[in-house]
Amino acid sequence: MIVDRMDRRTVRSAVELAARAPSVHNSQPWRWRIGDRTVHLYADLRRWLPVTDADGRDLLLSLGAVLHHLRVALAASGLEATIHRFPNPDALDHVAALELRTRVPTDADLGFAAAIVARRSDRRGYSDWEVPPVLVDELVERAAEQGATLRPMTAAGARARIERAVTAAAAAHDALPGYHTETVLWSGRTASDDGVPAANLLRRVEGRGLDRVFPPGAVEQREPGLTDGGLLAVLGTASDDRLSQLRAGEALSAVVLHATRAGVATCPLSEVLEIEETRTALRDEVLEGTLTPQLLVRIGWAPPEPLPATPRLPVDATIDGPLSEER
Repeated sequence: MIVDRMDRRTVRSAVELAARAPSVHNSQPWRWRIGDRTVHLYADLRRWLPVTDADGRDLLLSLGAVLHHLRVALAASGLEATIHRFPNPDALDHVAALELRTRVPTDADLGFAAAIVARRSDRRGYSDWEVPPVLVDELVERAAEQGATLRPMTAAGARARIERAVTAAAAAHDALPGYHTETVLWSGRTASDDGVPAANLLRRVEGRGLDRVFPPGAVEQREPGLTDGGLLAVLGTASDDRLSQLRAGEALSAVVLHATRAGVATCPLSEVLEIEETRTALRDEVLEGTLTPQLLVRIGWAPPEPLPATPRLPVDATIDGPLSEER
């Protein structure tokens, strides 16, 4: 049975839950149009970070993550979505169209929806306790189901090469006009509906680590010996077109939600992919040309103290009017 007008409130609630998706600098670069039987996802280019993300890669990863989050939220609400990605070649900001039908939610659907609420990008240090191999295999499967590859970086020397690439990317950003201004504008906030709040940033950072340098925050690292323990993985795709970048974002969502359900922390890392030279080095020197890297993901055991949820824009501020053909 096709969704009718009476379900609009349910769809709106699913959109509101989906907005908990991770996005670069918590920029939330998406807009929605809700029809009688459809939901349309658009890129909000007003929330694009042109210095940090000159080629729009982070933008598409963020949109892919919210698209998958929406599928999860809809499924838990009893709605199945058939997705058409980039349905309008004449409108590059039209990212996806979802056709909705009713379905019966499963316990797994409800569990993944609950994981949306619980998930955080945890920038704290992780312990060196092993992430269970069976869980790693499951995370690899979740990425593959979305058309991407999650490759754990366990080979000898791989982490050292990644760290060199991260350091080189940070140096390139240090020399890039406007980069630090853009980062400060989108992070360290204390009262805002977007951006990375100070409540989720570390008060002190020992060295650069693998994450980008943000303004000092409010999170105290209670165990200063914890830095970048746990598992480091590369999320990649066979190609590097817009569709591949979008699917990588969907895979990120699937991976972090599955990890959250298992009680394991995650933190996406994009800085090294924002510089062409370091992205190429990661592809050729770490992945030996077998995969196009789209994102790094830290996976591991974080301190037990919960982090606060990052803020989100009011859902009505992200929804445009209904589609004229469905009025």
